[in-house]
Amino acid sequence: MAKSSSLNIRVVEGRALPAKDVSGSSDPYCLVKVDDEVVARTATVWRSLSPFWGEEYTVHLPLDFHHLALYVLDEDTVGHDDVIGKISLSKEAITADPRGIDSWINLSPVHPDAEVQGEICLAVQVQEDAHGRCLRCHVLQARDLAPRDISGTSDPFARVFWGGQSAETSTIKKTRFPHWNEVLELRATPGALTPLRVELWDWDMVGKNDFLGMVEFPPQTLQQKPPSGWFRLLPLSSAEEDSGGSLGALRLKVRLSEDRVLPSGRYQPLRALLLDAVRAPAEEDTASPLAVLEEVASGDCRGDLATTLVKLFLGQGLAGPLLGYLTRREVARTSEWPACLSGAGSAGALGQHRLVGMRYLHEVLKPVVSRIFEEKKYVELDPCKMDLGRARRISFKGAPSEDQVRESSLGLLTGYLGAIVDAIVGSVGCCPPAMRHAFKQLRLCVAERFPQAEHQDVKYLAVSGFLFLRFFAPAILTPKLFDLRDQHADPQTSRSLLLLAKAVQSIGNLGQQLGQGKELWMAPLHPFLLQSVSRVRAFLDQLVDVDGDEEAGGPVRALVPPSVTLREGYLQKRKEEPAGLATRFAFKKRYFWLSGEELACAKGPEGQERSSIPVSHIRAVERVDEGAFQLPHVMQVVTQDGAGALHTTYLQCKNVNELNQWLSALRKASAPNQDKLAACHPGAFRGGRWTCCLQAERPAAGCSRTHSAITLGDWSDPLDPDAETQMVYRQLLLGRDQLRMKFLEDSSLDPDLEEDTGTCPEVLARQRAAAARLLEVLEDLDHAHEEFQGQGQGKVAPGPPAP
Repeated sequence: MAKSSSLNIRVVEGRALPAKDVSGSSDPYCLVKVDDEVVARTATVWRSLSPFWGEEYTVHLPLDFHHLALYVLDEDTVGHDDVIGKISLSKEAITADPRGIDSWINLSPVHPDAEVQGEICLAVQVQEDAHGRCLRCHVLQARDLAPRDISGTSDPFARVFWGGQSAETSTIKKTRFPHWNEVLELRATPGALTPLRVELWDWDMVGKNDFLGMVEFPPQTLQQKPPSGWFRLLPLSSAEEDSGGSLGALRLKVRLSEDRVLPSGRYQPLRALLLDAVRAPAEEDTASPLAVLEEVASGDCRGDLATTLVKLFLGQGLAGPLLGYLTRREVARTSEWPACLSGAGSAGALGQHRLVGMRYLHEVLKPVVSRIFEEKKYVELDPCKMDLGRARRISFKGAPSEDQVRESSLGLLTGYLGAIVDAIVGSVGCCPPAMRHAFKQLRLCVAERFPQAEHQDVKYLAVSGFLFLRFFAPAILTPKLFDLRDQHADPQTSRSLLLLAKAVQSIGNLGQQLGQGKELWMAPLHPFLLQSVSRVRAFLDQLVDVDGDEEAGGPVRALVPPSVTLREGYLQKRKEEPAGLATRFAFKKRYFWLSGEELACAKGPEGQERSSIPVSHIRAVERVDEGAFQLPHVMQVVTQDGAGALHTTYLQCKNVNELNQWLSALRKASAPNQDKLAACHPGAFRGGRWTCCLQAERPAAGCSRTHSAITLGDWSDPLDPDAETQMVYRQLLLGRDQLRMKFLEDSSLDPDLEEDTGTCPEVLARQRAAAARLLEVLEDLDHAHEEFQGQGQGKVAPGPPAP
């Protein structure tokens, strides 16, 4: 029985941030830190005191986590970034409400005494003799301590307090991973047992010592279960200072999901019920287990449930049939044809096409979006927003006129739009079969639902309303949220993207609303938009012209498909055992490809001579301390060969975002590997010793625990059918009572239920049968969880708390 734990973090926006630049503004970004590891960095929003990020991260945590911190910094392109403030959330605070956190939270100041991290390893004994009590505190080592010195290390020592006495260990210089292995003895007079407190400090030759963290044990723990093992360091016990909003605030959405995932075979009956539902004839949609599940799903979780179902069916090669089923259900609930155009269903069920079609979206839009970002042209059609001072000089006679700016902007917009429309109408062959089949199903259902002559365009509008209004246009407007760019657009580029998104929406409406709104200044674009409509109609006809007998869902997908490239790009690779080379010459630029099978590299993207590491050989993927090579953003890939020997490859990324993306991709690809390392060295073996813990033996055991957190994108999550089925089971548990009352208990008590609901007796009978089957499967899963929980409790042995 495996534990599944995931932390969903959405950094929405900030407000009232303090100005850090001489311009009276700031360039804020956020660092997201889970326990001691930075898992994400938002994009920088330039020149803003009220930034909008809208960025979401899901961090997969196989181990328990303790603490989430978000730091807001002002990016400085010359010196060090300035810290604006932080938000600190404990696990208890996040789980206090089952729905998580969704609110504005004031930023707090960052104090060094509160910025602690790492763990300490202790073994404590309390003995009594004729002279009184004696406490023996064996201080073995510490790991991952906060760096307090400019070198990126610390000079740590431990101080132990007990019974009015204190003692100190020796100081170990220039390390965040000290090994003391010292026993400190303290004596106390007879009487009540007192608490034990162990503090870690960074020794400074000049000035006061810096606090590194502490642990404290009450008398009852010392007497009944003396501490032994690794313990997380805590800050000094004082309430976190509230700035009262003077540092600004962030709007956050944070939710922790923890669950126990059973062996795969236990979920087979529930999976079979759900999978069979989409294979059934369309007339049975209203009585399928999926329809029953939809009836009892709570509004707050309906979007998450739809995403989970798409992932589950995608992994089984049935994404197409599921999307077709969801499409039929959406159309069946639509009472008026404009709802198809508005994309009401897109926000729910149809919106899950993003999971299937994100690679398609990238193929179509990324070249044009990248061109817009790189060219940074000034574009404006609205005379009220036109800034002639910012427009590029068009002639040598002086500043350009409004007409000149409008003419130049019209030329740029039509050029960009032409490239976008060309890419879209030429993308029929790139569109995933699952989406094409779903669009075909949508077109047929809408035509059947609205057969009137005045609704002859609805078969086009239903598909284009989703594809253009809910798929292409939002990606053009905010490319960062669709992974089309690493950073948000600057204000000038954002305006260009907004105008293009409006134009694409108008094309998706097939030009039917042109000239009807308040934005009459868009009129110069109307001729081009109307010319594009006929091309879009032909494109939609081709898009749905797909053989109904073809496989709509695609092949069954593995956790990480071996042939799919998860990530690629240039990295700096450290040469193997550089002899006598300076550090900066030891790294060479190489192009890397990561798939489910191997991590390969060559001198360039077209390189034929490649060296590679099998993914199955990877035993750890970790960050490297900056002090190891005096270089930032370095990671290590630890592999094991057939003889059992470990080898380390060091790779440098260009920034923290790229580092996090490569760490996540490598950990995701190697997730199924056995014999992972529990610890490794975050430094390098140089000058006859490890730079991290200063041990002189190369084979010395790792001094820092390894991490396995994976930061996921919403469209590239690894597929885990067991975890996804477990989530469906949990959703059904929440609606189990409602399921009984709606389909079983009430129906037997109320003979007029069929008349009141408008449901025919045959459909209601099938719904009752589906509900009964679901309840039976739920009961079996209940018993399975109880059985495995009992087995797990029986295997738990007494020991120190988990770190």
